Amino acid sequence: MAINKRRVARERGITVMQVDMLRTSRAMTSAGIEALPETSLLRAIRRQDYPDSPRARLMFRLEQLYDSKGRPTEQPLVKALKEVDGLRARARRPSVAGIPSGGHVAPAALGMAPPPVAGLARPAWKALGPGNIGGRTYAILVHPAQHQTMWAGSAGGGIWRTDDGGQSWTPADDFMANLSVTCLMMDPNDANLIYAGTGEGFHNGDALRGGGIFRTTDGTHWSQIGSTAGAGWDIVNRIAISVDGTTMLVATNEGIRRSVDATRASWQTVLAAEVADVKFHPTDPTQAIAASLSSGMSWYSGDSGATWTPSTHAASWGGRVELCYARANPSVVFASVNIENGQIWRSANGGKTFTKRKSRNPDGDSANYLGDQGWYDNVIWADDPTNSDIVIVGGIDLWRSVDGGDDLVDISTWWDRRSAHADQHCIVSHPAYDGIANRAVFFGNDGGIYRADDAMTVGNDPGVPRISGWTELNNNYAVTQFFGAAGNLATGIIVAGAQDNGTLAFDPNTGPENWTQIFGGDGGFCGADPQDPLTFYGEYVYLNIHRNSDGATTDDTAGNRYITGQFWNPAIRAWAWKAAPFLIPDAKTSSALFIAPFLLDPNNQNRILAGGQSLWRTNDAKTPNTPTGGPQWARIKPPSNDKISAICVTPGDSDRVWVGYGDGEISRSLNALAPTPSWSRIDGPGPQQIQAGRYCHRIVVSSHDPDVVFVTFGGFSASNVWRTDDGGATWKDIASNLPKAPVHALAIHPDHANSLYIGSEVGVFASDDLGGTWSPTNEGPANVSVDDLFWMDRKLICVTHGRGLFEIDLSLAVA
Repeated sequence: MAINKRRVARERGITVMQVDMLRTSRAMTSAGIEALPETSLLRAIRRQDYPDSPRARLMFRLEQLYDSKGRPTEQPLVKALKEVDGLRARARRPSVAGIPSGGHVAPAALGMAPPPVAGLARPAWKALGPGNIGGRTYAILVHPAQHQTMWAGSAGGGIWRTDDGGQSWTPADDFMANLSVTCLMMDPNDANLIYAGTGEGFHNGDALRGGGIFRTTDGTHWSQIGSTAGAGWDIVNRIAISVDGTTMLVATNEGIRRSVDATRASWQTVLAAEVADVKFHPTDPTQAIAASLSSGMSWYSGDSGATWTPSTHAASWGGRVELCYARANPSVVFASVNIENGQIWRSANGGKTFTKRKSRNPDGDSANYLGDQGWYDNVIWADDPTNSDIVIVGGIDLWRSVDGGDDLVDISTWWDRRSAHADQHCIVSHPAYDGIANRAVFFGNDGGIYRADDAMTVGNDPGVPRISGWTELNNNYAVTQFFGAAGNLATGIIVAGAQDNGTLAFDPNTGPENWTQIFGGDGGFCGADPQDPLTFYGEYVYLNIHRNSDGATTDDTAGNRYITGQFWNPAIRAWAWKAAPFLIPDAKTSSALFIAPFLLDPNNQNRILAGGQSLWRTNDAKTPNTPTGGPQWARIKPPSNDKISAICVTPGDSDRVWVGYGDGEISRSLNALAPTPSWSRIDGPGPQQIQAGRYCHRIVVSSHDPDVVFVTFGGFSASNVWRTDDGGATWKDIASNLPKAPVHALAIHPDHANSLYIGSEVGVFASDDLGGTWSPTNEGPANVSVDDLFWMDRKLICVTHGRGLFEIDLSLAVA
């Protein structure tokens, strides 16, 4: 296919090497590359610099959760949530500092839609969505008799339920809100008994630790199975139940666990390995199959999972393996193997031995359907009851085969929003799927939930993009994972940086169901010019800051919005870097956190401070951007022992700047506007000094008194919020009754100096006594991770990592 590659390269004005990259890492055909919009082409080529970003997200997120000795905590979320539940049970006030508080929250008060229960007061929190973007979805479950009732398991927003076929969704239970749901399984003999596994083990970028297995008997209220509350249950990748309902198998990163008692009170480890997938035979309760997370192994069992034997295959496997039985003939088992960008293998004897299929795309080449991240998105389906050769596989996109995996055709297009979103995690048949009259299938991916009414015709467009037959079901399914956000008060427009969904924009005039993207990839911190409603800032990974100058109304189509040195050079059709001083060297060398902090100086909208290994400053943030010029950057603080994680400029005094680091270091300058500022370290030993030694999330100087400063930290530990009243000379731990969980953000009421609000890994807490005591909110964001808080006048905007954005009007908050 060399001649074809040269033709494609010539037509798109790129190199043959870049064509090869798109074909392998992005799983694209020649037709797909030819149809790729220019803006998507630029981003795909840009991605060569960061080919494995989900893994980097993993390390970034995990670093924030460790204690001062760099250790994780067993089932930390469950423990923290129990502390929150205790605080709510003891609550005696309906609100604190204007935030609704009190007892257990009704699930209807957690989502976007108004509560449907008669007489239930509308919550003070208002959900802003996005209701049309979705987020990473690992599990979909459809009721076997009431087909309009479905459940979805999201990575950061818990379990959601719909009773109208996906036309609207609501969170299923408050206690599950903050847990990462990776799988859902219904008891075959009791449709009211559903199990949910928690904790991501796929080594993905935003992997969240779980709390074992939860169970419901009414489809709404969930409780943890006590036997899964101990060590080794932080990650549950899959659950399988035998067709007779007697045996449950659970795939974890430590192996397969087996339970044969009805209450699931006891477990036996029957296979010691990193296991990604386990499935029971659809009709024979004695047969089961399982596959590895990273070692390229698969196993089969003939005694209901009590013992396991490795499968054999002609060539060596590696990486993650996903398996499925062919419903039309369960002796046939298909494997999707993460080697050479995706290979399909077939077994004719129930998973004992496998033979390789050709896995060709329409060009006649290897389909490369997994791209370069089959360890993260890898799924295979063969559930058609009429033909065991019909197979659908998913990696970046979805592909269909009608000859058992020899020939594949792409049926989705990752760059077109009319198609299914990228990064596939689950494929689920409609309960009435018969291969003839009903061929409906549901898909879960990084963009939420999608439906194809006909699995055999979806994506049958005459060319790329593959958009026909796709229906997006993200209707109030607000599970987007945001890192940061900012807004302009005059227009009400908010921009927010999301995991794998880019930098998004919310316009109050169009509402929560109409968010738009203004920059692709991963989003992060954001900024909004308070004087100019047309100027917003966002970032791509590793401190690559971009600027929008049209009021967040359009996407980046020319590749010219980066203001930290990177630009698209149309002459050579490649990304290049400017010379100093028009770049941040830390951004060029990835010498910054995966999601790195930057902020607009509150006293000067043309000044931006950005943190990598060093602290960088520009005083001309709005200078026109060209391939040879743009904002000029200067280093104002040299590297320390770790990367910068927090920056704060004192309101009214730009000389007083605070900087926090991933190892807990806190430094301050009193002459930050000088060409070479001097810095002093504030944390350190002593009875009245900060002694956290953990990831510093946020530093906030009070607008009421510049000597009052707050610092928050990560880790499932005590003492995660500190205050100084004398400019850093002495410090006080004010975490008091807060749960032991990371505190990502802090805000101070503009009118009431004693009214504080924090965003933690387990929700929003408020204090009206300067941190003496704290109360959790019992509505709106509830238990979800809150990564950012900011003000739009007297409205507090809550930025969550799993439930989108919320706002609450605190103009009448009591001091």
